[in-house]
Amino acid sequence: MDLFASPLAVLALVVVSILMGFNVLREYERAVIFRWGRLARGLVGGNGPGVVIIIPFIDKLVRVSMRTVTMDVPPQDVITKDNVTVKVNAVIYFRVVDQEQAIIQVEDYLYATSMMSQTTLRSVLGQSQLDDLLSKREQINADLQRIIDQQTEPWGVKVTAVEVKNVDLPQEMQRAIARQAEAERERRAKVIHAEGEFEASQRLADAANVISRNPAALQLRYLQTLVEIASDKNSTTIFPIPVDTIAPFLAGLTKRTEP
Repeated sequence: MDLFASPLAVLALVVVSILMGFNVLREYERAVIFRWGRLARGLVGGNGPGVVIIIPFIDKLVRVSMRTVTMDVPPQDVITKDNVTVKVNAVIYFRVVDQEQAIIQVEDYLYATSMMSQTTLRSVLGQSQLDDLLSKREQINADLQRIIDQQTEPWGVKVTAVEVKNVDLPQEMQRAIARQAEAERERRAKVIHAEGEFEASQRLADAANVISRNPAALQLRYLQTLVEIASDKNSTTIFPIPVDTIAPFLAGLTKRTEP
């Protein structure tokens, strides 16, 4: 009975060992395989995806995801170039492009990329003015992406985008910016009002020139004014009469009264 059971046990062990050598990798996964501690290449199935066969108890397979990782950069206290303390957080998008470098060159590429993002965020924003931080967000994002990507390239990590999410200002600075914006709006309103007054004076000067060349236009304007006054619901209406209009009547009256 023992002789019969031993071959079955050996056969079962062989089958289990063979099954342990089969690894199925998804479409977004790649394998890094070590044989006796050294990097192994040219294995059956390659590095995936699909079925990858290794030698049990001799080879070690490490799975690496090639998908894009979205990582939040925790809020960082940053002192800008003009000595304003702000709290800034960001989000970084990256993915592994070389799985072997991501495993061999750095212990934990996710943690390393996060730390690199935090230090770079403080360094880059510390060299910027507060106004640039608020208005030139796209340029700052591009600089952050370029610098972080250069640092993570030896790890086989490609940084595709970095976006600054929120910039939290102190209450005093928020009030100062609000006062500055209000003063700017008042200045623009005064400029627009002055420009309107200037254009109106120009139109009045043009109208005066036209009326001075044609006295009849003044009489027509006077009659139009009377019509506008009459359209209002007033109990008493006073009609101003120009001296030029009644001058002939006054002259005739003067001649009659002379002895």
